[in-house]
Amino acid sequence: MASSALSNLMLAIHEKKTSSLDLYRPLRNYVTFTYSEREAQLIEDDLETLKQLRSDVERVPDPSPSARRDLLVSYYKALCLVETRFPISPDQHHVNAVSFLWYDAFKQKQKASQQNIHLEKAAVLFNLGASYSQIALGCDRTTVEGRRQASHAFIAAAGAFAWARDNEATKAMIGQSSTTVDVRVECVGMLERLMCAQAQECVFENTIAKGSTPGVSAKIASQAGIYYEEALAALVVSPLKDHFEKGWISHVQMKAALFYSEACYRYGMELHEKEEIAEEIARLRSGASRLAEAKKSSRGAPAQLVEAMNKLEASINCNLDRAVKENDRVYLMRVPSPASLPPLPTFSMVKPMNMTEILDASKEKMFGILVPDSSAKALSRYTEMVDDVIRTQAERLQQASELTRVRLKEMDLPDSILAVDGNSTLPADLKDDVEAVQISGGPAGLEGELQQLRDLKRVNQELLVQTEELLQKEATEDAQFRSQFGTRWTRPQSSTLTKNLQDRLNRFAANLKQAGESDVKIERSVRENSALMSILDRRPIEAAVPTLARPMMSLDATEDTIVGNLKQSLRQLENLGAQRAGLEDMLKEMKRKDDILPKLMTSTGSYEDMFRKEMSKYDHICQDISQNIEVQEQLLMQIQAQNEEFSTLFNLEDYKASREKCYKQIQAAISKYREIKENVNEGLKFYVTLQDAITNVKQQCSDFVMTRSIQCREMIEDVQRQMSGLSFQDHRSSGPYPSVHQRTASSSPPPPETQNASHPHPHPQAPYYMPAEQQPRPGYTIPPYGPPPPYHTPHSQAPPQPYPPQAPQQPYPSWQQGPYYDPQGQQPRPPYTAQNPYPPPHQGGGYYRQ
Repeated sequence: MASSALSNLMLAIHEKKTSSLDLYRPLRNYVTFTYSEREAQLIEDDLETLKQLRSDVERVPDPSPSARRDLLVSYYKALCLVETRFPISPDQHHVNAVSFLWYDAFKQKQKASQQNIHLEKAAVLFNLGASYSQIALGCDRTTVEGRRQASHAFIAAAGAFAWARDNEATKAMIGQSSTTVDVRVECVGMLERLMCAQAQECVFENTIAKGSTPGVSAKIASQAGIYYEEALAALVVSPLKDHFEKGWISHVQMKAALFYSEACYRYGMELHEKEEIAEEIARLRSGASRLAEAKKSSRGAPAQLVEAMNKLEASINCNLDRAVKENDRVYLMRVPSPASLPPLPTFSMVKPMNMTEILDASKEKMFGILVPDSSAKALSRYTEMVDDVIRTQAERLQQASELTRVRLKEMDLPDSILAVDGNSTLPADLKDDVEAVQISGGPAGLEGELQQLRDLKRVNQELLVQTEELLQKEATEDAQFRSQFGTRWTRPQSSTLTKNLQDRLNRFAANLKQAGESDVKIERSVRENSALMSILDRRPIEAAVPTLARPMMSLDATEDTIVGNLKQSLRQLENLGAQRAGLEDMLKEMKRKDDILPKLMTSTGSYEDMFRKEMSKYDHICQDISQNIEVQEQLLMQIQAQNEEFSTLFNLEDYKASREKCYKQIQAAISKYREIKENVNEGLKFYVTLQDAITNVKQQCSDFVMTRSIQCREMIEDVQRQMSGLSFQDHRSSGPYPSVHQRTASSSPPPPETQNASHPHPHPQAPYYMPAEQQPRPGYTIPPYGPPPPYHTPHSQAPPQPYPPQAPQQPYPSWQQGPYYDPQGQQPRPPYTAQNPYPPPHQGGGYYRQ
């Protein structure tokens, strides 16, 4: 910072205190009563270990914070294993003789006692975070390495407090009496922010020591100030407001103000270099104002903080005076108000450490039926060491490959060098879209699908005409007989029975007319856009992309040399990438074959010596990886210089502009093709569905005509019997209905006056027509959509391919009504764009989509 007085002034957390507790006897009794004495004897060693861990936690903290940290981690893992095997609660059948007692770390007169293992785990995590903070405070932060270690320890402390907040703090409150404030969510959350702030502060100190630019320093300082402000926001509200000493709140408040002002100071230096004097003045005034406000509440604050604030204020005022004078004399800029300025840029260099692996107890063998021997434990330790090496080196290899990909993309390589040889490329997503268009037939295949639309329309029109002719023919015959027999022809007129059928046919005709209008729009769209879409028929599509032209004139003819050198460098870079893949495979293969268990089982010496010897076989691969990454960095710098020369010589910017124009043209052609293709598919689906509907109605009309024909014959015969005066006995001897072969075309009805209306008929006469509502519904079933329609595709064309491919459509179930039943609103909804199922003919619409 502007002052180095802050280098030794940070906060550490003191551990919570607890009372003595015996876990051995209650847990062993639980195993004896729940399982058997044999199982209790098998876990006695584990119980002793647990007992010793708890005893060590109860004692005065070890002088070494790192040893204390390891103890707390081990005890927390043991508690995780206890939790899954020993239910601790007041319940009669649980371990109810164990009660955990812990005192508040900040107000030691307050305490909480619960029969809840989550209180114990939350307290252990709190102490783990406290031990990490003490480790950080013990680092020598006058050196770069010491500050790096301190920052790492603060990050670990933040991770411990975050783990307590997310996993244990809430559970410690469920179903139990109130716990102490220090392990509540609000407090551990505040401590997590405070540890992040101090870790970021260490990074800032290293940034200043390394001489980083003012812009970078300002971003890091600004983020440190934000972390302190977040901690302060939690400290000044309940329940923490009255729980911490005023010195804590004052310290955090002053640190927040210091780092905000420090960010303004550093950012002002960068603005001065850019000659943005007006904003510099506003930033410096904002920082000075924040310092002055913080100094008002600095009573009782440490002298180091006050001194740091005074030094920073002096530095800010010095730069401010200089900037004001320069602005008054030279720049004459209008100074904005601090409130109108955008927030300072930030750059977070720290985040809470992920404690999943550190606190993972899944590999622990405690309380297993078979206690693992020392060899198994040693093997686990060695495996962790190998995994750490493999993981670290794999991450380095992946980062190197990603860096290569990003750098080449920034330089537009290798696409631009390929364009020189005429091997232009398309973006992957655009190429996939073009291939999908070409697979579906492309623009060249649209004419065939338009012909299918015409054929389907013709088939529907023919079916409609045939159906109408059926009804017309029946109506004509009915009218002839009605004229011939006069009042004796008593059955209903055809027009009264076929109204629903005729209405449906009329609606079909109106739909066909509208569909025809849509077909015309589609064909017009195809004609108008054929030139635009023709680019999609180019095979390969890359042939449509412009190539990178060589220079028209070259004084020294060096373009071939420049291109050759760049190609050679790219090949070398590709070889390095292949080498990295081989190195990663070698690492994995070595790990797969690395089995030292037989050596561990027979070893009598130190495991650590064996580990060092075995791990040394990975050293040569790690060295090869480091060398590969170093060579790649040098090669990328060389490629960047060569590419700059290549871009200048070949006028690469103009080529990029023409290439982008081509990409946009292809994209526009794809969009128009998809629009037309979608409309064509809608038309095909519409016509197929309508064809099924007309066929269904035609079948109903045929059934109607057949029924009417039978009724006609019966009525003719009945009228003839009445006119000829046949007796009931004659009628019985000849059967209820004369054979159809007995009818003669020359039979004529008797005169109307010969009928005797008073005489009953010799037998009851069946109704000539059963109303539609009373007839049984045969339930004509339309076959599922998918079989070939009853028309022939001209020119041996294949059925249209939907774009994109779609699942088979099912027919509309409303077509499965009775022969003549057609209630309102039961018509099928064809797949064209319209509000009503069948819009009136005068309305526009159809299936065409603009």
